[in-house]
Amino acid sequence: MDEARPSRITIDSHQHFWLTSRGDYTWMGEHVAPLLRDFMPDDLAPLLRRTGIERTVVVQAAETEAETDFLLDIAARTPFVAGVVGWLDFDSDTFGERLARYEANPWLVGLRPMLQDHPDDRFILRPRVLDNLAGLAETRLAFDILVFPRHLPHVAEALGEVPSLRAVVDHLAKPAIAAGEIDPWREGMAALARFPNVSCKVSGMVTEAGADWSLDDLAPYVDHVVACFGEDRLLFGSDWPVATLAASYGEVAHAARALLGRHLGPEGLRKVFGGNAETFYRLDRR
Repeated sequence: MDEARPSRITIDSHQHFWLTSRGDYTWMGEHVAPLLRDFMPDDLAPLLRRTGIERTVVVQAAETEAETDFLLDIAARTPFVAGVVGWLDFDSDTFGERLARYEANPWLVGLRPMLQDHPDDRFILRPRVLDNLAGLAETRLAFDILVFPRHLPHVAEALGEVPSLRAVVDHLAKPAIAAGEIDPWREGMAALARFPNVSCKVSGMVTEAGADWSLDDLAPYVDHVVACFGEDRLLFGSDWPVATLAASYGEVAHAARALLGRHLGPEGLRKVFGGNAETFYRLDRR
């Protein structure tokens, strides 16, 4: 990863928007009933103001190019959105053509397949997927890794095949915080951290911990990623509105600041809450 430069801009590196009428959010159901409504920029803007977050990176929540187009349109007309992590089919023979088309859009800063939901845990190791990851590595775009702990060995193998890929682990790879399980997640994350181009988002923890979470529940996981990735390869993300299943926007931001503040000084916190996202997603180069 490029060296993060000091930044006074605060950035939420991971949030979502959706219109349920679009109809391609296949993961939604009654198990997440509070999320079954529209969440758009006007809903998020006042929360950002109250929390002191100035810019965001909006991340895909549906496995369609229509979702990517939807988010790119929002970014082009929403001042606080700094970039979009979209979706393309990595197991397609036409991936290169589609990538060339979308890379031309300055708002696109990365891509994310929803690996956690794929029936094949080894999807990322398919030859065509690896070829397309290599193609992505040659662009300015980053790769978001959405997985569970069981996927981490496969991701590490893929990164060994494409070591130049700039990648970031979403939501600490969703460890089983509610159950208090830390192994084998702990070694899986340490293995990914050995790749210098890989970062980690401090995001998504409260939903893995459950509605009755406490800072003490989250602390061992934050402690570990700080030890593995350091202050230059961690990015704050709210995972709004998914996180509202367990916490408010302000509570998520406060938890991250409190837990990271046990390890990092003011400059380190500025990196995690802004500079690292700006550098990783190359937001200053659009």
